[in-house]
Amino acid sequence: MIQILWHGRGGQGAFTAARLLGTAWVLRGGYALVFPSFGPERRGAPVRAYTKLDTKPVVDRSEIKRPDFIIDLINPPDEIAELAERINFPTVNTLMLGRLANELGLETEYVKSAIELVMPEKLWRKNFEAIERISTRPA
Repeated sequence: MIQILWHGRGGQGAFTAARLLGTAWVLRGGYALVFPSFGPERRGAPVRAYTKLDTKPVVDRSEIKRPDFIIDLINPPDEIAELAERINFPTVNTLMLGRLANELGLETEYVKSAIELVMPEKLWRKNFEAIERISTRPA
């Protein structure tokens, strides 16, 4: 099982990125469990989200104690923050998702399909652009 812990603040899209990854993994034929952990539900409040990915059904619903990956949306790598600014992208969540998908060998087509299933249509184009930009860069 691959376990991912997402850290962010309300409004940064940590849970959305976790859901997109889980959805893309399922579309590829795997199994996923995704769940959030919120404090007070308000913009800027601490958020943790969890994604568990496997080749068999995921039955363990406990918090992740020893993640394989920790994705920090609060302090992203400089190159991710710079790319988000360059393409006028308001958050780094989709870029961080794309970077992780590359690392996991998850094809871009599945991530794009997940975007179409999870996000409103008005956000598709911009998120597709972010995924394409990060997918053309080495991990």
